[in-house]
Amino acid sequence: MAEVARAADRATAPPLSRNRVGHQVRVPKTAELVAAHLRRQIVRGELMPGDALPPESGLMQQFGISRPTLREAFRVLESESLITVRRGAHGGARVSAPDADVAARFAGLILEYRGATLGDVYRAASLIEPSCARQLAITHTTDDIMRLKAGVAAEKAVLDDPLALVDAEDAFHALLVELTGNQTLILLCTMLRNIIDRANASYAAATADAEAQKAQALKGHRTHVRLVGLIESGKADEAEKLWQRHISSAHEVVHSGGPMTVLELID
Repeated sequence: MAEVARAADRATAPPLSRNRVGHQVRVPKTAELVAAHLRRQIVRGELMPGDALPPESGLMQQFGISRPTLREAFRVLESESLITVRRGAHGGARVSAPDADVAARFAGLILEYRGATLGDVYRAASLIEPSCARQLAITHTTDDIMRLKAGVAAEKAVLDDPLALVDAEDAFHALLVELTGNQTLILLCTMLRNIIDRANASYAAATADAEAQKAQALKGHRTHVRLVGLIESGKADEAEKLWQRHISSAHEVVHSGGPMTVLELID
């Protein structure tokens, strides 16, 4: 690694080479190579959240690089929220856990650039979450049902607090996907729910009609309770269809009074 870094560090700009079919391939800069090495250590668990990275002098010696190159590598990792860096005599870099919220923000920017609407996000959720409800109806455990019932109990405890209820209902949606155990689905839905949860909170905060808001929240809660019953009874088709209608209905409500674009929610 040190030899690769030293060789690249001598270059004033990332050169281009050609692969076997003649296409130009960009050679990574030294800082990118160092960042990639540290990134692998973090995602593999070799460096844990809260761990301090070695002092700059040690890392410079380890990789055979200059201080400006190391700090450029740090900036790359900071932009990915994989490290935090404190400046000064008692500063240094510490490892942070990979954050799905960061992924959601970048995804939101890309969606906005591509002209995606909030409706696009809800429709994506309506394709993923109902299938999770169906899977749980077929494969649930006793512990899954206990956790789902605890989720609706948490909603019931805050029925008179609209903002707290929005948070509790959003948490139920996240739990539904989490219980599938599929890490890819969990990450995808975390990104989608990050945007949808912001839309729900924005709608709740902006709605002046308290009674209408409370009625809508109660309707959502009752749907959650019904879903748990369908899952517990193993009624996969009914659970899936109920959740599709629920997400579509939620979009119609938020669409009527909340932000229309992804960028408004992630700014």
